[in-house]
Amino acid sequence: QEYGVCLRTDYHGRGKMARAYAQYVIAELFPYIQYKYPITAKAEERVMAGYSLGGLSAMDIAWNHPEIFGKTGVFSGSFWWRRRDAQSIFYSDYRDRLMHLQVRRGKYKSGLKFWFQTGTQDEYSDRNKNGVIDSIDDTMDLITELTRKGYRPFHDIQYLEIKDGKHNQQTWAEAFPYLLTWAFGNH
Repeated sequence: QEYGVCLRTDYHGRGKMARAYAQYVIAELFPYIQYKYPITAKAEERVMAGYSLGGLSAMDIAWNHPEIFGKTGVFSGSFWWRRRDAQSIFYSDYRDRLMHLQVRRGKYKSGLKFWFQTGTQDEYSDRNKNGVIDSIDDTMDLITELTRKGYRPFHDIQYLEIKDGKHNQQTWAEAFPYLLTWAFGNH
């Protein structure tokens, strides 16, 4: 129940603890890490990352707390997370995907940067029957929302699509060095 977005639960009521989880990360875990380890004081050099539903949560936390995390890395993010069942006759990608809605309603946050990864075999679902799997569609649509907000592809937004990449740790491990290079450079 801790995965999700702070905006609201999904259509099944999942994600009830998302706000509490975000509060834990910001108010308890992050201060503990700051105390215990020599991490940078600059938000623009700190990254919140995760995969699948953890990627959705990482995006949500970074979006809502750019004063803490200036970058977010999302592997195969669950950006399908929605407030209405996709089988409903009233469902709309535009209105019902929660992270997209949160970005659309939000404001541009200067300095915030985004890194996204999907695999061409993350899944097989294709809600809109356009020949592109939903995880890629959902990620690309979120990138479009961020671009409309003022973020620039290849500057503020990076996207990595792995051919034949799946929704698994092997694919994410393949992508991980790209995230590290993007986030911290070649050291």
